[in-house]
Amino acid sequence: MPESLRRAALVTSLTICLVLAGCGTDEPDASTPESSESSSSSPSAGQSPSASPSAPEQTASGPARPQVAGTVASGLEVPWGLAFLPDGSAVVTERDSARVLRLTGEGEEWKVTEVGRIEAAAPEVEGGLLGVAASPDFDSDRTLFFYVTAADDNRIVRAELDGDRLGEPEPVLTGIPRGMIHDGGRLLFGPDGYLYASTGEIGERELAQDRESLAGKILRITPDGRPAPGNPDPDSSVWSWGHRNVQGLATDDRDRLWASEFGDSTWDELNLVRKGRNYGWPRIEGRSADNPGVSADGLTDPLAVWSTDEASPSGLAYAEGSLWLGALRGTRLWQVPVTDDGLGRPRGHFVGDYGRLRSIAAAPDGSLWMTTSNRDGRGTPSDEDDRILRVTLER
Repeated sequence: MPESLRRAALVTSLTICLVLAGCGTDEPDASTPESSESSSSSPSAGQSPSASPSAPEQTASGPARPQVAGTVASGLEVPWGLAFLPDGSAVVTERDSARVLRLTGEGEEWKVTEVGRIEAAAPEVEGGLLGVAASPDFDSDRTLFFYVTAADDNRIVRAELDGDRLGEPEPVLTGIPRGMIHDGGRLLFGPDGYLYASTGEIGERELAQDRESLAGKILRITPDGRPAPGNPDPDSSVWSWGHRNVQGLATDDRDRLWASEFGDSTWDELNLVRKGRNYGWPRIEGRSADNPGVSADGLTDPLAVWSTDEASPSGLAYAEGSLWLGALRGTRLWQVPVTDDGLGRPRGHFVGDYGRLRSIAAAPDGSLWMTTSNRDGRGTPSDEDDRILRVTLER
């Protein structure tokens, strides 16, 4: 079907359903037909409006308006993970080179230093050196956690950062299934002090519903790699399941966990993640209402969806009352206001200005940092790519 007709049909469908929809797929050109990363959905309370492919507004009318203040770093190779340290410096991982970088400075003056490489990383298509998180006790233990696609599995490792030197990585959790696609990879320490990790179903969709597999899940573990106290199964690291490929995790000011998830061919998702919930993949993609004739019993709906043309949401952060999603195929920064009773209407910013946006992180000074991903084999890099851009949130 011609693109113009497909879009017209989609807009008509959304109007009938009385929803505002948006779009998203991460990697449409990967080596299998299902390479555009995704998730599914099911019934949940408090469904909120979603983004819309036909929405003309591209700036936010809410409390915060993003403005690009400058470039923090340029000439990077597929920056994927991004975490801030207590002293205000930042740690960045490069997916394909397996380099770990430390950025020090302030304002628009930042120095980039390579502190080490994760030699166990075996980059392939969407895998490699992915997420990074700093220990909640970093001031005393100097420990960083990394999500790594190794030769035989995906794994979480930790290493101490001594000034500008990264120590020898130590495995924390191994045996997460790996593939050329859908490796997940985001890490986040929650307000509870436990480490949350997103995994993908590596293109083997039924793994997402297999409670015995670590693929297609959000995991919750102690810093030593054990299942965290209070998990649905005390002997399992699994916190939630039925995920296709989550690459964004964030907590809001009410300590709730959110996840951005790649869709297959129809809907990308923003999910409010709760203990022991099944988010539906591969039984359902998007909301239960988008899958007529399919039983959604026991499944949880996303709170926002986008069509796979305008999202492919990867990184996720919370700041100034909104969730901020980096869109790869959608080449924009999505802002989703968080309200008392759900979500407000999403707005897209910087549409097409910087290409594919991968990681989003809230900086200690109240700004956002966002990384481009134009050198990942699917973008069109400029002379400066890949970059880290600093975004101020103005009222």
